Amino acid sequence: MDRRTFLTAAGTGAAALSLGAVSAPSAQATAPPDPRLLHHWFRDTYRSLEAMTTDFGLVTDKIDLSAPGAPAQSTQTSPTNIGCGLWSTVAAAGLGVIGESAMLRSLTRTVAAVEKLERHHGFWLNWYDAHDGSVLTEWPGTGDPVRPFLSSVDNAWLVTGLRIAADAAPTLRPRINRVLATADWSYFYTPYDPADPVAGPGQLRGGVWTDTDEPTSHHYGALNTEPRMASYLGIADGSLPGDHYWHLLRTMLPEHEQEQSPGGGYATVDGIRVWNGHYTHRSRKLIPTWGGSMFEALMVPLFVPEPQWSPRAWGLTHHRYVRGQIDHGLREAQYGYWGFSPSNVPEGGYQEYGVDALGLAVDGYASNTDRTHTTDGAPLPPPSAFTNGVVTPHASFLALPYAGREAVANLRALERDFGVYEEGLGFRDSVNVSTGRVSDFMLALDQGMVIAALAQELRPGLLQRPFRTGGFRSRVQPLLERERFSI
Repeated sequence: MDRRTFLTAAGTGAAALSLGAVSAPSAQATAPPDPRLLHHWFRDTYRSLEAMTTDFGLVTDKIDLSAPGAPAQSTQTSPTNIGCGLWSTVAAAGLGVIGESAMLRSLTRTVAAVEKLERHHGFWLNWYDAHDGSVLTEWPGTGDPVRPFLSSVDNAWLVTGLRIAADAAPTLRPRINRVLATADWSYFYTPYDPADPVAGPGQLRGGVWTDTDEPTSHHYGALNTEPRMASYLGIADGSLPGDHYWHLLRTMLPEHEQEQSPGGGYATVDGIRVWNGHYTHRSRKLIPTWGGSMFEALMVPLFVPEPQWSPRAWGLTHHRYVRGQIDHGLREAQYGYWGFSPSNVPEGGYQEYGVDALGLAVDGYASNTDRTHTTDGAPLPPPSAFTNGVVTPHASFLALPYAGREAVANLRALERDFGVYEEGLGFRDSVNVSTGRVSDFMLALDQGMVIAALAQELRPGLLQRPFRTGGFRSRVQPLLERERFSI
């Protein structure tokens, strides 16, 4: 998973389905998403997660489809990848793709593997060998040293997967609860110090280097980024104070350098003075992410029902964020396609892609490999400046609750025009829509988001059950209900 560091100072391919062909994404947007097509995409995508799963029981980071024969599994895996495997298995059983007994066998094998992994302070290191569970000390293929690290955000996604597994398989619940009993989120937390809010911001560190027990120099300060899942988990289990939520930043303060000068003003909530800022993109007020990517904003609400608990705040900004991504792809850059989020570079490697204007960082995530950016106060570059647009299918799946018809239309256009759909496995990770180059890889993180998004669309709430009860209901929901963005 990529690292956003907000400094405190700051079977058959879908084409075989006879559902009708059209010539442009916009033309398809007149028909609602067909559940048969969505279920077909789900089934094939789940097969890709099965292809990533080792005999040891862990999902690898990715599979390579470039060589003939079966997809080649990577050596490495991360806590996020393992979490994706857990919730994908539960979703597959909930949608009837596998049976309950198959789900239990799969979850039991993975939980047994997780129990064997080396941990520090109750949390998991960032990289393991997916085939035997050993800690990686050298990067596969290069031999570069791997420094042991605990990532707060990556651990959040494994804890998310474990909580979903415990909810779905009561016989595993005692084992999972024992594993989670020592995962105390206060380990990553710097308490709020009103006398020095830079040194004491009331936020989570990005992580800790375990060889020296040294925390990262940065905190996750931006509210609308995927690390807020760790914040929610900690608030829900009581290891983080509720006021931590109000110390996360909607935008930076106006005097700090950022992508645009924010609108808004101060508000006092629960006795805390909050800078209630917002950005404006194409006349829409919204809460920016750090870099302008899709999964920063929309991965968390796959599990935590932010739009339902906060319809006039989180619900509004999520909708407007999706419209901003669509408008960038179709109108600003005129790629003809949209959906920008960290993903595999079609030509090789990994890069953070996004819509720069939707992010706080001045040099945020561009939608192309040429790193074309917007800057506050300057005219938007002409469409010709946005060359080599890189689109990732998982971004469209994240948009399903907010622009379902447009999302399916975009996906079908990518499939039709570039062949990004792999028979029996789902969508490849990305495509350069300017050159037509399609990625050779599928990434567990991105396929896991596709699985969760389709599960939410086909059976709403299936993966959200553990995050609607207990501390989420008593501690997190009231915070979201009190949220009043200045949008």
